[in-house]
Amino acid sequence: MECNHILVRFGELTTKGKNRKTFIHKLTRNTKEILHAFKNLTYKDTHDRLYIMLNGEDPTLVCDKLKTVFGIHSFSVCYKVESDLEKISEVALYLIEKNDGSTFKIDTKRVNKDYPLLSHDINTSIAGYVFHHTTKDLKVDVHHPEILIKVELRKECTYVMDNVALGAGGYPVGVGGKALLMLSGGIDSPVAGYLTLKRGIDIECIHYVSPPYTSDLAREKVTDILDVLRQYTHGRILIHFIPFTDLQLAVYEHCDESYAMTVMRRMMYRIAQGIAQKNNCLAIVNGESIGQVASQTLQSMSTINEVIKMPVIRPVACLDKLEIIDLSKQINTYDISVRPYEDCCTIFTPKQPATKPKSDKAQMYESRWDYASMVQECIDNSEDIWIDDNYKKIDDLF
Repeated sequence: MECNHILVRFGELTTKGKNRKTFIHKLTRNTKEILHAFKNLTYKDTHDRLYIMLNGEDPTLVCDKLKTVFGIHSFSVCYKVESDLEKISEVALYLIEKNDGSTFKIDTKRVNKDYPLLSHDINTSIAGYVFHHTTKDLKVDVHHPEILIKVELRKECTYVMDNVALGAGGYPVGVGGKALLMLSGGIDSPVAGYLTLKRGIDIECIHYVSPPYTSDLAREKVTDILDVLRQYTHGRILIHFIPFTDLQLAVYEHCDESYAMTVMRRMMYRIAQGIAQKNNCLAIVNGESIGQVASQTLQSMSTINEVIKMPVIRPVACLDKLEIIDLSKQINTYDISVRPYEDCCTIFTPKQPATKPKSDKAQMYESRWDYASMVQECIDNSEDIWIDDNYKKIDDLF
């Protein structure tokens, strides 16, 4: 007997009312994109389930990829049979026989309310069939069974399964619009990107490079992080590499060292807003965590943030470093993020940065030179690269 379907259950999508159909359509599309390598799969979506027909594909490999699809609460590899009680019972027996354990429970969801038996009666009938035909010494345990058989009885057919795998949760990527992630290459910003995707917001990324002070290895670290993050979205993410050397040196030339980080971050925000507007992003996302470094105190955030009008989303703002590290390990970006290659924010870190910078003082330093033209030059000279299945084949990536 061969399993032939995967039954996908929705999570928060069930609360979406009139928008539900849009969310389900987007989830189905995203699922197809993430599972594009499995050419034989076919799909059917309904108001409360997505069904994936395996058609000979390896269910283990498909399930591994399915765990990265946001919008899925859980899923099960299952058997599709006619809504005939004896055939349902045969599959239930097969699953119980192949599983280890001596206690079991049958749990029926009777979606087809026209079926002549109630859920309890169906459970009792299947259990009776199992006891009559099993080769094992079995008992029913309705509270803590070692083997749980779930039955979904619908009008057109019935699905029988012995497993429930948790999905990624959240909303389908893209239903919430698009935002621009300020990706540094450290631990925090990839986690911020992951959490943003989980809320249904698609992302593009921006990264500031300052050659020769930053190396190609630092840039490679960023693209390798995106190679992980893209698995949670449509399979590809666009990154904008910003040539930041001249502007960064100008900041340190015209600013007191204590304000250099503040002014540099203000320049980054201005550039990010320009890139975001150019690419139809509705917000900026970053990995700032309150109080973690000098530029992330509330006063610093306020002084830095004031130079733009776009919303700034900070998904890890209220997490401590250990919580962020734990998440980075869960999503497999931690080992990449800790590679010892510095980005432009760390190579010129001042010894005593201002933790309570004043807006008027930052403006005073900025008035010393024509920063606006340099900001625009950075926006105009952005190098845009898609990180997808083929990105490492690009000759001029580094």
